Amino acid sequence: MYISKLRLGASALVFAVFFGFVGAGTVLASQPRMTQARTYLNYALNELESASTNKGGHRANAINYIKDAINEVNLGIEYAQ
Repeated sequence: MYISKLRLGASALVFAVFFGFVGAGTVLASQPRMTQARTYLNYALNELESASTNKGGHRANAINYIKDAINEVNLGIEYAQ
């Protein structure tokens, strides 16, 4: 059985393109940077909620900003999927 170099090269190209797109879709869908950012935001939120006193209202403002940021990250992740 003889397979020409042209046919073998074409098959390899089709294989690479197909799995390149499948792999790219998986990376885009998983959003590792966005999910890591959400983890850090949740950590910051827990720390602020555990902090004592309100510090002139700035702690409460920071908590609200972080909750808004978490919501935006979640929306970004959903949009990308």
